[in-house]
Amino acid sequence: MICAACATTVPSPQAAFSVPVEYHTLTNGLRVVLWPDHTSPRVTVAVYYGIGFRVEPKNRTGFAHLFEHLMFQGSPNLGKGEFMKLVRLNGGVANGSTTFDFTHYHEIVPSNMLRTVLWAEADRMKGLDITEDALTSQKGVVSNEVRVNVINRPYGGFPWLDMPQAANVNWYNAHNTYGDLADIDAATIEDAHNFFKTYYAPNNASLAIVGDFDPAQTMAWVNQYFGAIPSQPQPPSVDVSEPRQEQERRRSKTDDKATRPAMAIAYHAPTAESDAYYALALINQILAAGKDSWLYEDIVRKRGLTSGIEATMNSYGTMFDVKGPALYTISLFHDANRSSDEILKAIDQNIDRLRTQPVDAATLERARVKMRSRFYEDLDAEYGFGRANLLEVFALFYDDPARINRIESRFAAVTPELIRKTAEEYLRPSNRTILTIVPGGK
Repeated sequence: MICAACATTVPSPQAAFSVPVEYHTLTNGLRVVLWPDHTSPRVTVAVYYGIGFRVEPKNRTGFAHLFEHLMFQGSPNLGKGEFMKLVRLNGGVANGSTTFDFTHYHEIVPSNMLRTVLWAEADRMKGLDITEDALTSQKGVVSNEVRVNVINRPYGGFPWLDMPQAANVNWYNAHNTYGDLADIDAATIEDAHNFFKTYYAPNNASLAIVGDFDPAQTMAWVNQYFGAIPSQPQPPSVDVSEPRQEQERRRSKTDDKATRPAMAIAYHAPTAESDAYYALALINQILAAGKDSWLYEDIVRKRGLTSGIEATMNSYGTMFDVKGPALYTISLFHDANRSSDEILKAIDQNIDRLRTQPVDAATLERARVKMRSRFYEDLDAEYGFGRANLLEVFALFYDDPARINRIESRFAAVTPELIRKTAEEYLRPSNRTILTIVPGGK
C-alpha cells in the first residue's frame, strides 16, 4: 500500500557527484529507496532497522547483536538456515551486522532473484520462529564469539570495544556493546519476542534496492510483500547525549596475552550533521590517514616511535554510519622502550599545528582529494552494498536519502579557518581519553 502523496523523486542539486534517487514511504512507515544501475546483472537488497547497541535494554547488553543472529533462525515460510541457503544456492551472498545506531541485513544476488529476496526479507519482517532451542543455541554462538574475538584474543576489543566504555559517561554509549556474558545468558524468550515486535517493525526500518531492476515493477513487489505488515508503537527516544568533556581521562588495561604496549586517543566528535563533522573528516586526512599524513611522516618515518598508526571516526563503519555521539580515535602499537607519554607529546605537536594556524590551500585540497577517493571507494564497496548503505542510513537517520548527492559539496565548503576552529574545540587535551594497553604476555 503505497502512500501516493509520500512517493517522490527527489531532485539532485548540481554537484560533482549526482545520481537520481527515487524515494517512497509506505503507509506502514517503511522507507524505500531505489537506485537503478544497469551496468551489471545483479542487485543489492538491504534492510536496516533503527536498533543498535546504543538503545538496547539495560541489563541485556549485547541483545541487539544477539538478535542479529536470531534473524537467521527461521520465519513463517522459511525454516532455520533456509534464508541463507536460498540466497547462496542462487549465486548470491548475504550478511548482517550490528552497529551503534542500527542493525542491517543485505543480500547481493543475480537480478532475476530480486523478487524472491524481497519476499524472503518481508517474510522475516512479518515474524520470526523464535523457539527456546533457537534462543539457547544463538546465545551460545554469541557467547563463543565474545570469547574468541575479545576474551581469548590478544588486544581483544582494542580500541573499538574498550574505548567507548572509557571515553563516554552516558550508559547508552558506555556499556559493553558486545555483551556481558551474564546478560546474554539471562535473555528470555519473552525478551526476544518483545524486542522483535518493537524494533523490527516497518516504521522503524528502511529498504534500499540498488542495481539492475525496473523501478515500477520493483515497487509493485515491495507493496505486495511489505505493504500489509503492520506498524508498531515505538518507545520514547532515549537520551544518548554526552556532556561536554572538560578534563582529560586516562585508563589503563593489562592484557596478559599482549606482547607490546598499545595506546589509543579518543576525542568526542562534533554531531554528524554539523559542518565541523565534515571538517574533522578532512582533519583526519591531513593528520592520520595514509603515508602522506603528518603523523605518519613524523612519528613513524622520522622519529620511529611506532611502525604504523590508525585513525577512525567510527569503529563500526564509515563516518556516515553514526547518528549519535561519535569518537575520533587514533590508535597505535609501540615498543616497550618508547613511552606512551613520549608518543603523545609528538602527536600533540602535530595537532597543535592544526589548532593554532590555518592549513595552507594545497594541504586542504589534498585532503579533499583523499576524502573524495574514500567516498567513491565506500560507494563501490561490495558490489553495490556501499551505495545501498549510504542510502539506507540517510533515509533512516534523516528521512533524506538524496543527502548522498550533497556529500562532496559539504567537503568543498570546509575552509582553513573552519579546520582550525574545529581542531581548537574538538582536539583539545581536555576533550580526550587516553587508553593504554600494558602487555602481560611473553
